[in-house]
Amino acid sequence: MSDLIHLNAALRSDSGKGASRRLRHQGLVPAIVYGGEKDPAKITIAHNEFIHELENDAIYTQVIELRVGDRRQEVILRDLQRHPYKNKVMHADFFRIDQNTPIKVVVPVHVANAENCAGVKQDGGMMTQLVTEIEIIALPKDLPEYLEIDAENLHLGETLHLTDIQIPEGVQIVSLTYLEDVEDIEHDDHNVGVLSVVKTREEIIEDEAPEAPDAEELEEGEVAEGDAEAGEGEAGDDE
Repeated sequence: MSDLIHLNAALRSDSGKGASRRLRHQGLVPAIVYGGEKDPAKITIAHNEFIHELENDAIYTQVIELRVGDRRQEVILRDLQRHPYKNKVMHADFFRIDQNTPIKVVVPVHVANAENCAGVKQDGGMMTQLVTEIEIIALPKDLPEYLEIDAENLHLGETLHLTDIQIPEGVQIVSLTYLEDVEDIEHDDHNVGVLSVVKTREEIIEDEAPEAPDAEELEEGEVAEGDAEAGEGEAGDDE
């Protein structure tokens, strides 16, 4: 878990599209805080400050200390709406957390030792990441920024699954919570593939190309074809 992220916010009383548009013109991002035993609260955040914090990938998976005046509350970022083509945040949703209650978040998957992958360096294959994000459940204090999978000993034709991921203590992968009573974990549908090494396009094309006939086979074929033509000629002479 990384250091706590801090965001300054202010309460707002107005709502609606018109009010949100005015706030954005003022350099503010309309947002809402919900969850827990408290009522939802409408807030604003300075756009430039928020954009700067969003450059830190940890903000998407880690606990945020939201400062609203003199009050502090711990939240996680649940939803973010961006402008379709401008570097501009349109709206944000924050969810209040309880340090004693596990929460579900989606974290990225990082590949360790990708440059030393045996299937690429030794076997000449191509590494393919099948899953880039995974839903986990953990107490807020145990939330990791990402999960890691080691590619060093992965060979051509092999696949690493969810069960091959290095899981920190106190963290569970949601999909794997359904595997408690499953005998064949490796082939269960919940234990999806995460990383594999496959043949390159050139290798696939070579494998699919028809084999050229041997010289001996070619000569025999030509002879057989010549005999057939000769036979046809002889039959014509008889007629």
